[in-house]
Amino acid sequence: MIADRRKALIGFSGAALSLACGVSAARADAAAALKVQGLELPKVAVSIGSYAPFVRHGDLVFVSGQLPLKNGSLIAKGRVPAEVSLEEAQAAARQCALNVLGAAAAAVGGDLEKITACLKLTGFVACDPGFTDHPKVVNGASDLIKAVLGERGQHARAAVGVASLPMGAPVEVEAIFSVRI
Repeated sequence: MIADRRKALIGFSGAALSLACGVSAARADAAAALKVQGLELPKVAVSIGSYAPFVRHGDLVFVSGQLPLKNGSLIAKGRVPAEVSLEEAQAAARQCALNVLGAAAAAVGGDLEKITACLKLTGFVACDPGFTDHPKVVNGASDLIKAVLGERGQHARAAVGVASLPMGAPVEVEAIFSVRI
């Protein structure tokens, strides 16, 4: 039953995904949610600058900006919408969010159930000056976070347009999580 719904659930809310998995939206099992979508947490990406991929301070985890890297390569490159379509940018934001979750998991010993809430998500979109659909792009990241974490994934957010991003990426996403100590 879950496998039959996999395609229909991609991009849906955490509540919808949680119902399909047979768990409550408030405590959706993150590992099951990832499995339903055919996703695996990536290893933490190597920093391309003088910074840490995440910092844990008390019950907070700050995840540095994550690019849409998969197996070490960008899944899209360029500015939205001139070189990257809205749909491609949303998929890139989704990959950024998966990388954010990978870093957050590393910060808590690999157990996403230790995350009590995603507090804030910030998405940066490399785009043409007239582009105004930044929120639609960053929804790709927000939707994945909520689908994986359920109600724990509901967050405050900013979606910002920028002239360029590292490596020519179309999207970069950073996040702040609260966690169990």
